[in-house]
Amino acid sequence: MTTLGAVFRPQLPPERLRALARAAEDAGLEELWLWEDCFLEGGISAAAAALAWTDRLRVGVGLLPVPLRNVAVTAMEAATLHRLFPGRPVLGVGHGVQDWMGQVGARAESPVTLLREYLVALRALLAGERVTTDGRYVKLDDVALDWPPPAPVEILAGATGPRSLRLSGEAADGTILTASTPPEGVRKARQLIDEGRTSASRTDAHQVVVYLLTATGPDAAARLHAELQVEGVASVPDLGVAGDADTVAKAVQRLTDAGADTVILQPTADEPDPESFIRFTAEEVRSLVP
Repeated sequence: MTTLGAVFRPQLPPERLRALARAAEDAGLEELWLWEDCFLEGGISAAAAALAWTDRLRVGVGLLPVPLRNVAVTAMEAATLHRLFPGRPVLGVGHGVQDWMGQVGARAESPVTLLREYLVALRALLAGERVTTDGRYVKLDDVALDWPPPAPVEILAGATGPRSLRLSGEAADGTILTASTPPEGVRKARQLIDEGRTSASRTDAHQVVVYLLTATGPDAAARLHAELQVEGVASVPDLGVAGDADTVAKAVQRLTDAGADTVILQPTADEPDPESFIRFTAEEVRSLVP
């Protein structure tokens, strides 16, 4: 069964999160996803609040930029969330937007090397291991969590390029794809992820999460087109969807047919009624997605 969720975009002020999280819980939405975009809102703090305001909702962070965070801090934050809210946090890490990383003096010369070292260390720490490593970027000396998660947790990686996608298959438990990924892009990403999994002899499950830029309502097509133009991807075929629940569900199905396990509906930045968008996802689209 396809997992369906929606995004709380950080273009909304943080004080809107409680109402959106409660709307998601009340509507029966499976997952609400947050972003740690610079310089808008913190991913861990927002996730902790959304989890505390709800009882059942899974909350994803896609993603935490690894150049901004020491891996030990991320491990402590992740372990705390998983112990406070077992089975409900979903955390992803990734390169981050390189221009933003440059703005704060954290730009890595080799983002792929950093992500590789980070994923290996983070997953080991969350598994309760004591870690010593002296990598190019990640350096730990006899570090172990006093309060690791009581059960195994998954760490996802955001990836777009071939090297990062192969790395995600090799070293992460799942992959997050941006809303600039059409169905054919999901299919190609799955192939690259599987190449990485094969190289690492991994046979465990690997979930693929993809965002789907979505607009509904009387001006849906115009709002979708405007955002695709702003992102510079208006010419990419089969990207995003505008229309009613049936139209959106068919777009979700195209992504799942291409290899996605989870589809997260991403409203346009100018979505006029975010609470209604949440209810539309949970109450209208969900029933049409197998």
